[in-house]
Amino acid sequence: MSLIAHIDELKEKHQTIQRQIELEMARPLVDGLKVSELKRRKLLLKEKIEKFKSGPDVALRA
Repeated sequence: MSLIAHIDELKEKHQTIQRQIELEMARPLVDGLKVSELKRRKLLLKEKIEKFKSGPDVALRA
């Protein structure tokens, strides 16, 4: 898998988690724990994306 394809896959996962957060927030009884976990996963993906964008040598050290 190329670096660009990997970044695109991570971005897609990031967007999927964002949609899950939006759906959970729209529920009458929001599960705060679930939202927190989704936000944590989303942040981790964002950090991975930024590392890969910074350069492959930076991503390999993380």
